Amino acid sequence: MIDILSLENDFEAVIFDCDGTLVHTPPVYADAWAAGFALSGKPMSEAWYLMRAGMSEVVLMDAFEREFDVVLDRASVIATMRSHFLQNVHNVREVRAVAATVRRLAGLRPMAVASGGSREIVTATLQGTGLREYFDQVVTIDDVPNPKPAPDLFLQAAALLGIEPARCVVFEDSEQGLEAARRAGMSAIDVNRLDRHEQQQLADECLSIRSVQAH
Repeated sequence: MIDILSLENDFEAVIFDCDGTLVHTPPVYADAWAAGFALSGKPMSEAWYLMRAGMSEVVLMDAFEREFDVVLDRASVIATMRSHFLQNVHNVREVRAVAATVRRLAGLRPMAVASGGSREIVTATLQGTGLREYFDQVVTIDDVPNPKPAPDLFLQAAALLGIEPARCVVFEDSEQGLEAARRAGMSAIDVNRLDRHEQQQLADECLSIRSVQAH
């Protein structure tokens, strides 16, 4: 079980991945990518995407071209995918336990989002779920040269927060993201290692503490 109170003492900043960590976007992304890849004449199944959720746009398109033996009109695929996602962003829901941790730590430690998604989608997602206000910085793939598992996103977030990487802790859900945190010299919490009971306990603990503080 994660002791979130220790985060205040053990680390100076907290960095969160977005998709799959803060918010549950894979189903919305799966539909959006299916629409984009359909332009190639090759259908994409939800199962194919879910096995690769968390990949950056470029890496995902690389995989699709390689596995389906096609050459994509990448600009058109991305435009279609992003348009479809934004039309359905209202279907995105927060990951309750992680979002509760964000609210618990708000104002106690500087926090950032470091996402392999585009700034357009990440911003719309955070605003749509009401989470944007809690973060001091938002870093996306538009801001760095290399996607995860390269450490660029996390290192840029730490630099913008003004905190040494070793003093940051990362919340992540993907293998690429966890590897990126390791390469950045940061500690990481794999949100997938929380079972449902632990997630509920964490969420309840956070909400209870916030309630006490409010009084």
